[in-house]
Amino acid sequence: MPSEVSTSPVSTPAPTVDLAAIKTRQQVAWSAGNYAVVGTTLQIVGENLCEALDLRSGARVLDVAAGNGNATLAAARRWAEVTSTDYVPALLEAGKARAQAEGHTIHFQEADAENLPFADASFDVVMSTFGVMFTPDQAKAASELARVCRPGGKIGLANWTPESFIGQVFKTIGKYIPPATGVKSPALWGTASRLEELFGATARKIHTTERAFVFRYRSPEHWIDVFRTWYGPINKAFGALDAEKQAAFNQDLMALIASSNRSGDDGLVLPSEYLEVVIERQ
Repeated sequence: MPSEVSTSPVSTPAPTVDLAAIKTRQQVAWSAGNYAVVGTTLQIVGENLCEALDLRSGARVLDVAAGNGNATLAAARRWAEVTSTDYVPALLEAGKARAQAEGHTIHFQEADAENLPFADASFDVVMSTFGVMFTPDQAKAASELARVCRPGGKIGLANWTPESFIGQVFKTIGKYIPPATGVKSPALWGTASRLEELFGATARKIHTTERAFVFRYRSPEHWIDVFRTWYGPINKAFGALDAEKQAAFNQDLMALIASSNRSGDDGLVLPSEYLEVVIERQ
Protein backbone atom coordinates (compact mmCIF):
# COMPACT_ATOMS: atom_id res chain seq x y z
CA MET A 1 0.00 0.00 0.00
CA PRO A 2 1.45 3.37 -0.91
CA SER A 3 1.75 5.72 2.03
CA GLU A 4 -0.46 8.75 2.09
CA VAL A 5 1.32 12.05 1.56
CA SER A 6 -0.21 15.07 3.19
CA THR A 7 -0.89 17.94 0.82
CA SER A 8 -1.68 20.39 3.61
CA PRO A 9 0.56 23.44 3.58
CA VAL A 10 3.19 23.44 6.28
CA SER A 11 2.63 26.35 8.60
CA THR A 12 5.69 28.33 9.55
CA PRO A 13 5.70 30.24 12.81
CA ALA A 14 5.52 33.99 12.53
CA PRO A 15 8.88 35.64 13.15
CA THR A 16 9.37 36.90 16.68
CA VAL A 17 9.24 40.67 16.91
CA ASP A 18 12.08 42.07 19.01
CA LEU A 19 10.15 44.90 20.62
CA ALA A 20 13.04 45.82 22.90
CA ALA A 21 15.34 46.40 19.93
CA ILE A 22 12.64 48.42 18.16
CA LYS A 23 12.15 50.56 21.27
CA THR A 24 15.88 51.20 21.45
CA ARG A 25 15.93 52.38 17.84
CA GLN A 26 12.90 54.58 18.49
CA GLN A 27 14.57 56.14 21.50
CA VAL A 28 17.60 56.96 19.37
CA ALA A 29 15.34 58.50 16.74
CA TRP A 30 13.41 60.66 19.21
CA SER A 31 16.68 61.73 20.82
CA ALA A 32 17.95 62.97 17.45
CA GLY A 33 17.53 66.64 16.60
CA ASN A 34 15.56 68.41 19.31
CA TYR A 35 11.86 67.59 19.47
CA ALA A 36 11.32 70.50 21.86
CA VAL A 37 11.64 72.92 18.92
CA VAL A 38 8.60 71.30 17.30
CA GLY A 39 6.87 70.26 20.51
CA THR A 40 6.57 73.78 21.87
CA THR A 41 4.45 74.79 18.88
CA LEU A 42 1.88 72.13 19.86
CA GLN A 43 1.08 73.73 23.23
CA ILE A 44 -2.57 74.41 22.41
CA VAL A 45 -3.23 70.65 22.16
CA GLY A 46 -2.28 70.13 25.81
CA GLU A 47 -4.40 73.09 26.89
CA ASN A 48 -7.43 71.76 24.99
CA LEU A 49 -6.93 68.27 26.40
CA CYS A 50 -6.90 69.56 29.98
CA GLU A 51 -10.19 71.34 29.30
CA ALA A 52 -11.68 68.20 27.75
CA LEU A 53 -10.64 66.32 30.91
CA ASP A 54 -12.27 69.02 33.07
CA LEU A 55 -9.04 68.99 35.05
CA ARG A 56 -9.36 70.18 38.65
CA SER A 57 -6.87 71.77 41.04
CA GLY A 58 -5.13 69.25 43.27
CA ALA A 59 -5.65 66.35 40.86
CA ARG A 60 -2.79 63.86 40.74
CA VAL A 61 -1.75 63.92 37.06
CA LEU A 62 0.71 61.77 35.14
CA ASP A 63 1.91 62.93 31.72
CA VAL A 64 3.32 59.94 29.79
CA ALA A 65 5.80 60.36 26.93
CA ALA A 66 5.53 64.03 27.80
CA GLY A 67 8.26 65.34 25.52
CA ASN A 68 9.18 68.86 26.62
CA GLY A 69 6.03 69.20 28.68
CA ASN A 70 3.15 70.72 26.75
CA ALA A 71 0.37 68.85 28.56
CA THR A 72 2.48 68.85 31.73
CA LEU A 73 2.53 72.66 31.81
CA ALA A 74 -1.13 72.91 30.87
CA ALA A 75 -2.00 70.75 33.89
CA ALA A 76 0.32 72.67 36.20
CA ARG A 77 -1.32 75.94 35.13
CA ARG A 78 -4.54 74.45 36.51
CA TRP A 79 -2.84 73.79 39.88
CA ALA A 80 -2.71 70.03 39.47
CA GLU A 81 -0.01 67.91 41.13
CA VAL A 82 1.89 66.81 38.03
CA THR A 83 4.44 64.07 37.32
CA SER A 84 6.02 64.38 33.87
CA THR A 85 7.72 61.35 32.27
CA ASP A 86 9.59 60.53 29.08
CA TYR A 87 12.36 58.15 28.02
CA VAL A 88 14.46 60.95 26.48
CA PRO A 89 16.26 62.74 29.35
CA ALA A 90 17.03 65.85 27.29
CA LEU A 91 13.32 66.45 26.71
CA LEU A 92 12.62 66.19 30.43
CA GLU A 93 15.34 68.77 31.05
CA ALA A 94 13.68 71.08 28.53
CA GLY A 95 10.34 70.61 30.28
CA LYS A 96 11.98 71.30 33.64
CA ALA A 97 13.43 74.57 32.35
CA ARG A 98 10.01 75.65 31.09
CA ALA A 99 8.42 74.78 34.44
CA GLN A 100 11.06 76.74 36.36
CA ALA A 101 10.59 79.75 34.09
CA GLU A 102 6.87 79.75 34.91
CA GLY A 103 7.38 79.01 38.60
CA HIS A 104 5.66 75.60 38.66
CA THR A 105 6.60 72.75 40.98
CA ILE A 106 6.51 69.59 38.83
CA HIS A 107 8.09 66.19 39.36
CA PHE A 108 10.08 65.07 36.30
CA GLN A 109 11.05 61.40 36.02
CA GLU A 110 12.58 59.29 33.26
CA ALA A 111 10.21 56.40 32.52
CA ASP A 112 9.23 53.87 29.87
CA ALA A 113 5.56 54.14 28.86
CA GLU A 114 5.37 50.33 28.64
CA ASN A 115 6.73 49.86 32.18
CA LEU A 116 5.67 52.79 34.32
CA PRO A 117 7.44 52.90 37.71
CA PHE A 118 4.31 53.72 39.70
CA ALA A 119 1.92 51.74 41.86
CA ASP A 120 -1.55 50.77 40.72
CA ALA A 121 -4.16 53.55 40.89
CA SER A 122 -1.56 56.23 41.71
CA PHE A 123 -3.12 59.00 39.60
CA ASP A 124 -6.49 60.67 39.10
CA VAL A 125 -5.64 61.58 35.51
CA VAL A 126 -3.17 59.97 33.08
CA MET A 127 -2.54 61.71 29.77
CA SER A 128 -0.34 61.76 26.69
CA THR A 129 -0.25 64.07 23.68
CA PHE A 130 1.28 62.57 20.52
CA GLY A 131 3.47 60.43 22.75
CA VAL A 132 2.30 57.02 23.93
CA MET A 133 0.88 56.33 20.46
CA PHE A 134 4.45 55.68 19.24
CA THR A 135 5.19 52.81 21.64
CA PRO A 136 5.96 49.53 19.83
CA ASP A 137 3.91 47.37 22.23
CA GLN A 138 0.59 49.18 22.07
CA ALA A 139 -1.34 46.73 24.27
CA LYS A 140 1.29 46.91 27.01
CA ALA A 141 1.35 50.71 26.95
CA ALA A 142 -2.44 50.93 27.12
CA SER A 143 -2.46 48.44 29.99
CA GLU A 144 0.05 50.56 31.90
CA LEU A 145 -1.98 53.76 31.42
CA ALA A 146 -5.06 52.00 32.79
CA ARG A 147 -3.13 50.34 35.63
CA VAL A 148 -1.77 53.56 37.15
CA CYS A 149 -5.09 55.43 36.77
CA ARG A 150 -7.43 55.04 39.73
CA PRO A 151 -10.91 53.56 39.30
CA GLY A 152 -13.19 56.41 38.30
CA GLY A 153 -10.25 58.44 37.02
CA LYS A 154 -9.63 59.61 33.46
CA ILE A 155 -7.14 58.91 30.69
CA GLY A 156 -6.68 61.73 28.17
CA LEU A 157 -4.98 61.31 24.81
CA ALA A 158 -4.25 63.30 21.67
CA ASN A 159 -3.38 61.00 18.74
CA TRP A 160 -2.79 61.73 15.06
CA THR A 161 -5.28 59.93 12.82
CA PRO A 162 -4.25 57.72 9.88
CA GLU A 163 -5.74 60.20 7.40
CA SER A 164 -4.13 63.26 8.97
CA PHE A 165 -1.25 65.19 7.47
CA ILE A 166 1.14 63.74 10.06
CA GLY A 167 -0.31 60.27 9.50
CA GLN A 168 0.51 60.69 5.81
CA VAL A 169 3.99 61.98 6.66
CA PHE A 170 4.70 58.73 8.47
CA LYS A 171 3.36 56.73 5.52
CA THR A 172 5.76 58.70 3.32
CA ILE A 173 8.65 57.91 5.66
CA GLY A 174 7.63 54.23 5.44
CA LYS A 175 7.97 54.39 1.67
CA TYR A 176 11.69 55.04 2.10
CA ILE A 177 12.39 53.45 5.51
CA PRO A 178 10.06 50.43 5.86
CA PRO A 179 8.62 50.06 9.37
CA ALA A 180 9.61 47.08 11.51
CA THR A 181 7.70 43.90 10.69
CA GLY A 182 4.97 43.08 13.18
CA VAL A 183 4.65 46.55 14.70
CA LYS A 184 1.25 48.20 14.33
CA SER A 185 0.98 51.71 12.94
CA PRO A 186 1.03 54.43 15.63
CA ALA A 187 -1.83 56.16 13.81
CA LEU A 188 -4.18 53.35 14.84
CA TRP A 189 -4.35 55.13 18.21
CA GLY A 190 -6.24 57.79 16.26
CA THR A 191 -9.12 55.41 15.49
CA ALA A 192 -12.10 54.60 17.71
CA SER A 193 -11.92 50.90 16.86
CA ARG A 194 -8.32 50.51 18.05
CA LEU A 195 -9.02 52.49 21.22
CA GLU A 196 -11.88 50.11 21.97
CA GLU A 197 -9.50 47.17 21.50
CA LEU A 198 -6.91 48.73 23.79
CA PHE A 199 -9.13 50.17 26.53
CA GLY A 200 -12.55 48.54 26.20
CA ALA A 201 -11.96 46.11 29.05
CA THR A 202 -10.94 48.82 31.53
CA ALA A 203 -13.09 51.76 30.40
CA ARG A 204 -16.54 52.77 31.52
CA LYS A 205 -16.79 55.09 28.53
CA ILE A 206 -14.53 56.30 25.71
CA HIS A 207 -15.22 59.80 24.34
CA THR A 208 -13.56 60.84 21.08
CA THR A 209 -13.57 64.23 19.37
CA GLU A 210 -12.00 65.01 16.00
CA ARG A 211 -9.84 68.09 16.19
CA ALA A 212 -7.19 69.72 14.01
CA PHE A 213 -3.86 71.24 14.89
CA VAL A 214 -2.80 73.87 12.36
CA PHE A 215 0.89 74.00 11.44
CA ARG A 216 1.85 77.62 10.72
CA TYR A 217 5.27 78.10 9.16
CA ARG A 218 6.97 80.66 6.94
CA SER A 219 6.77 78.38 3.89
CA PRO A 220 6.62 74.68 2.95
CA GLU A 221 10.40 74.73 2.69
CA HIS A 222 10.61 76.18 6.20
CA TRP A 223 8.47 73.32 7.59
CA ILE A 224 10.71 70.73 5.97
CA ASP A 225 13.85 72.48 7.18
CA VAL A 226 12.60 72.63 10.78
CA PHE A 227 11.40 69.02 10.81
CA ARG A 228 14.48 67.73 8.99
CA THR A 229 16.71 69.45 11.54
CA TRP A 230 14.82 68.93 14.79
CA TYR A 231 12.12 66.22 14.46
CA GLY A 232 13.80 62.88 15.21
CA PRO A 233 11.97 60.51 12.80
CA ILE A 234 12.37 62.83 9.80
CA ASN A 235 15.92 63.73 10.82
CA LYS A 236 16.86 60.04 10.96
CA ALA A 237 15.03 59.25 7.70
CA PHE A 238 16.95 61.88 5.74
CA GLY A 239 20.18 60.72 7.38
CA ALA A 240 19.62 57.14 6.27
CA LEU A 241 19.08 58.01 2.58
CA ASP A 242 21.56 58.76 -0.18
CA ALA A 243 21.40 62.09 -2.01
CA GLU A 244 19.09 60.83 -4.76
CA LYS A 245 16.58 59.34 -2.34
CA GLN A 246 16.79 62.40 -0.10
CA ALA A 247 15.75 64.52 -3.07
CA ALA A 248 12.85 62.16 -3.83
CA PHE A 249 11.76 62.13 -0.18
CA ASN A 250 11.87 65.93 -0.09
CA GLN A 251 9.79 66.09 -3.28
CA ASP A 252 7.18 63.72 -1.83
CA LEU A 253 6.93 65.82 1.32
CA MET A 254 6.51 68.98 -0.74
CA ALA A 255 3.71 67.34 -2.74
CA LEU A 256 2.00 66.19 0.45
CA ILE A 257 2.22 69.70 1.90
CA ALA A 258 0.86 71.23 -1.30
CA SER A 259 -2.19 68.96 -1.13
CA SER A 260 -3.24 70.35 2.29
CA ASN A 261 -1.72 73.85 2.55
CA ARG A 262 -4.52 76.42 2.72
CA SER A 263 -2.40 79.54 3.15
CA GLY A 264 -3.19 80.97 -0.28
CA ASP A 265 0.23 82.63 -0.34
CA ASP A 266 3.88 81.68 0.09
CA GLY A 267 3.36 80.68 3.72
CA LEU A 268 2.17 77.45 5.24
CA VAL A 269 -1.14 77.05 7.05
CA LEU A 270 -1.79 73.35 7.22
CA PRO A 271 -4.35 71.56 9.43
CA SER A 272 -3.57 68.05 10.65
CA GLU A 273 -6.42 66.04 12.14
CA TYR A 274 -6.03 64.35 15.50
CA LEU A 275 -8.34 62.47 17.84
CA GLU A 276 -8.87 63.96 21.29
CA VAL A 277 -9.72 61.12 23.65
CA VAL A 278 -11.16 61.07 27.16
CA ILE A 279 -11.46 57.62 28.71
CA GLU A 280 -13.46 57.19 31.92
CA ARG A 281 -11.83 54.44 33.93
CA GLN A 282 -13.99 51.69 35.43
